[in-house]
Amino acid sequence: MTERRSPLPRSWTSWGVGLLLLLYLGALGADCLAPYNPYSSQADAALLPPSQIFWRNRQGQWLGPHVYPVRQGPIDLETGQREVITDWNAPSPLRIWVVGDPYRVLSWKGDRHLLGTTGPGKLHLLGTDDQGRDQFSRLLYGSRISLSVGLVGVILTFPLGILVGGIAGYWGGWVDALIMRLVEVLMTIPSLYLLVALAAVLPPGLSSAERFLLIVAITSLINWAGLARVIRGQVLSLREREYVQASQVMGASRLYLLIRHILPQTLTYVIIAATLAVPSFIVAESVLSLVGLGIQQPDPSWGNMLSLATNASMLLLNPWLIWPPALLIVVAVLAFNVVGDGLRDRLDPRR
Repeated sequence: MTERRSPLPRSWTSWGVGLLLLLYLGALGADCLAPYNPYSSQADAALLPPSQIFWRNRQGQWLGPHVYPVRQGPIDLETGQREVITDWNAPSPLRIWVVGDPYRVLSWKGDRHLLGTTGPGKLHLLGTDDQGRDQFSRLLYGSRISLSVGLVGVILTFPLGILVGGIAGYWGGWVDALIMRLVEVLMTIPSLYLLVALAAVLPPGLSSAERFLLIVAITSLINWAGLARVIRGQVLSLREREYVQASQVMGASRLYLLIRHILPQTLTYVIIAATLAVPSFIVAESVLSLVGLGIQQPDPSWGNMLSLATNASMLLLNPWLIWPPALLIVVAVLAFNVVGDGLRDRLDPRR
């Protein structure tokens, strides 16, 4: 007799839901939460470390939270590092809801940002990248691609998998045999290697939006097969229930029985599986963008922000460029998995 798995504490699921809400709210509100335009470069500001916030000036006078203008000095040929030159004569106070780079949300235009400065100094919470662009702003805008790829993938994958699996399980016979052979062929294809192979032969002129759709479409085309197989097994059991047999005797059509009575009974599994499937899409996009086959610069995503990790000297000298996107990928994947496990424990009919 197998030992049943202990359910996750309810607080873990709550923390997972809270983290996901925080991540998606940050993605939706990136326009005003990001202090700067993620595509704007600052002169002489490449690879700046995170801004240091001061409360007093050099003379010890209290000024409140403020930063100073900084720029990169000449490179040290021995260490490979650049000296950060600070202008101590131009303190720039930090303010909330300040006027900054203009942006557009649908038909509404705005220029207010949650946090910023009112002087020449710039607030770089996570430093700048190799092009002098604010890393924190790019992280927020990049979350839109990295987090939405999972949701779009599930929306494309699950209806197809549910419908095909339901038809195979309910119709049976040669229909079931034909569909299951197709499913088995698709399940043998390694999706990541297929994506890498296809992305390598694509023309280089594709936009990030086109690459985004390609990643989602190919991943969805392969991932629905596993879901269809599970749904087919559940439908094989559900079609023998008394209420299904009674409806069939009363003259209900097969399609009506499938959509009205059988597939809704698989909803519990579908919700859990969808929650657990989102991380695979996020990881696929991140890996492809990391190796340069996904979202291309200058459009930000967590994956292509990690592409700087392929440079060993960059990783050692500027760790602030690597850890934030890597940590967000880990947090998002863990949060989805925790929520999925929590849903499985709460919706398990045997409990």
